[in-house]
Amino acid sequence: MRRTTNSSVVRRLTAAAVALGSCLALGGPAGHAGAAPADPVPTVFFGDSYTSNFGIAPVDNQDSERGWCFQATENYPAVATRRLADKGITLDVQSDVSCGGALLHHFWEKQELPFGAGTVPAQQDALKQDTQLAVGSLGGNTLGFNRILKQCSDELRKPSLLPGDPVDADSSAAKCGEFFETGDGKQWLDGQFERVGWELEELLERIGCFAPDAKRVLVGYPRLVPGDTAKCATAAPGQTQLPFADIPQDALPVLDQIQKRLNEAMKKAATDAEGGADFVDLYASTGSNTACDGANRGIGGLLEDSQLELLGTKIPWYAHPNTKGRDIQAEQVAATAELVLNR
Repeated sequence: MRRTTNSSVVRRLTAAAVALGSCLALGGPAGHAGAAPADPVPTVFFGDSYTSNFGIAPVDNQDSERGWCFQATENYPAVATRRLADKGITLDVQSDVSCGGALLHHFWEKQELPFGAGTVPAQQDALKQDTQLAVGSLGGNTLGFNRILKQCSDELRKPSLLPGDPVDADSSAAKCGEFFETGDGKQWLDGQFERVGWELEELLERIGCFAPDAKRVLVGYPRLVPGDTAKCATAAPGQTQLPFADIPQDALPVLDQIQKRLNEAMKKAATDAEGGADFVDLYASTGSNTACDGANRGIGGLLEDSQLELLGTKIPWYAHPNTKGRDIQAEQVAATAELVLNR
């Protein structure tokens, strides 16, 4: 297992300083005050599959490589934009560059799409000098949440569209809870969180540099596992698979703690950002809409059929927000954006 060293930290910080040097000369994020803007607010949405809302159909850009981003036409940015319009706040959406599979570093580097479908530009390229609002979610893929899920599931280790390999294929999925709490698994996880912290900091710095007047809103991830994991031993109405398939029951609290730790890392990055950033704490507000909450679930089960098809076969949700979960995301994001723009 890789051990993060002080020298690797120094190399990363040096590289980031060089990359940001010319931008930082422009000055940091500006302070803002006043009533909600009367004019349309130039806005950029960024993010991964939780912003593009993988699993919800139809998908935009099906005639181009961006179709492989699985960005739903009715993703939460689109729904939140309408909710704000109903309140008299108009967003001029300059771009929504959210793309399934995006890692934090794809904010400043191009992203390779699956199946050799091509690449999409760095998400920061969508930012303009006049962008006034930047909203989105990144971090889960950099942490390696797909790899964590595969570590815990023999079913997910089978070939599928879900990217990534288990952290340690030689370690039994049945023992994944213990794996992530001790030894090499814990060391790997600690290293991943260290990387996530650095790169969240860099993401927020870059928004502040390339869009100096933009108010930054970092959106957390909705809660997947409930506090009462006994609920996960029952299939949702109309389903035959359990919400978390074959992941051991004793591993579910471990997965929840990992997600809670990611949520805290994102919240800290927003709190510590120079010039200020806001955080949408979806984890805190979706405890009764997890994958195990039956008819109230806002998360599609790991192997539950989503709305998407590929070659005539339904694609699973892989624990992404369904339409109910998307609406919760949109509601929370719109409420935060309203507060931010009225500040």
